[in-house]
Amino acid sequence: MSNFPKNSPHMVAKISVGKNLYGALAYNQNKVDEGGAKILSTHLLRYPEDGCFRPDESMRQLLEWMPSHYRTEKPVIHISLNPHPDDILTDEQLAEIGREYMQRLGYGNQPYLVFKHEDIDRHHIHIVSLRVDSEGRKVSDKFEHRRSKEITEFLEQKYGLHPAEGQKKGEEWQLKPVDAAKGDIKRQIARTVKPLLKLYSFHTMGEFRALLSLYNIGMEEVKGEMGGRTYHGILYTALDNNGETVATPIKSSRLGKMTGAEQLDKKMREATAKAKSDPCRERIRPLVADALRRSVDERDFRDRLAKEQIDLVLRRNETGRIYGVTFIDHRSRTVLNGSRLGKEFSANMLNERFQEQPQNLMPPLQPPVPPVVDLENGEKILGGLLSGMEPELNYVPRHPKLLKPDKKKRRHRYGRQD
Repeated sequence: MSNFPKNSPHMVAKISVGKNLYGALAYNQNKVDEGGAKILSTHLLRYPEDGCFRPDESMRQLLEWMPSHYRTEKPVIHISLNPHPDDILTDEQLAEIGREYMQRLGYGNQPYLVFKHEDIDRHHIHIVSLRVDSEGRKVSDKFEHRRSKEITEFLEQKYGLHPAEGQKKGEEWQLKPVDAAKGDIKRQIARTVKPLLKLYSFHTMGEFRALLSLYNIGMEEVKGEMGGRTYHGILYTALDNNGETVATPIKSSRLGKMTGAEQLDKKMREATAKAKSDPCRERIRPLVADALRRSVDERDFRDRLAKEQIDLVLRRNETGRIYGVTFIDHRSRTVLNGSRLGKEFSANMLNERFQEQPQNLMPPLQPPVPPVVDLENGEKILGGLLSGMEPELNYVPRHPKLLKPDKKKRRHRYGRQD
């Protein structure tokens, strides 16, 4: 049962069914006896008086739950849950993950044992249970693998683990910032924007714009009326490392339907609807609060956030005052406006916090002032017309490995193609 891809970028769940209950128990107990595993928890089973589990006794207790006659050919289920090696979890968290996984899979009323394997660098858990209930009925396995994937994705978000969304056969995709010098800008932007839309959650255009800025992409909404009809479009463009526009804007219609205003609005509505039950904000808030409390200046704040795989995007006016704050958590792939995360992380609060520090203690975070763009409200934004972001000196955003989406078979089309 140890045949997991060691470098898989997310939680892997493997479900095996069979007839040999003793074999499944003995496999895990042997690991325990050799010092490479431990029993984290049991469900609906008695702990031995001496604290030592034995395969034959565990098997006897499990079989007590099943009637003598049942029709299920393979009554034993053996599950492995394998988090990413970088996900540091306590025994209590692993036990709770195992319990919640079994509950959601439909095994909440079944007896089972949870083992933690520590014989390889990637610690993981094994669960042994029965597929037959006390009435002799088989626990439903309808869409079992699909439900299992949905459960692991939920657990990844709840516990801030490396997400599984987008994985295909272990193939990873390293997203890179758009580089106008390499040409084919349309293709570069499309290959970056589409995975970001698929994998990240955001609630506003401002949050989406902040995410794109990490990859040298600017975005602008275009609204108006023509011929008595209103229109709402999206333009994308390439930015240089100073945030300035370096290419002709590209209409979203040339990149694909999912990059357009209608689909963006739909995605944001769905994210807002899920916000109340989304555990990501509650996970991120204490991490940001702790980083802010411990930091001595803005750069230190950024460095501490970076250790938690969180990017910080600040927007400043021409006087240097912060008027926009966005946090981007690459673990849960969630984008959060500062005020949405909490009042203490709003632009006004961060501006007050960092403005109070003596200037000679703050390393320069901004490059020499580039040309500015005047807005209708009198504010000025450094950088390109479409970026809305001010570049930040000596800050190289991390571009986490994303997983390559499915390659759909393209139907042959005739005629001119954009």
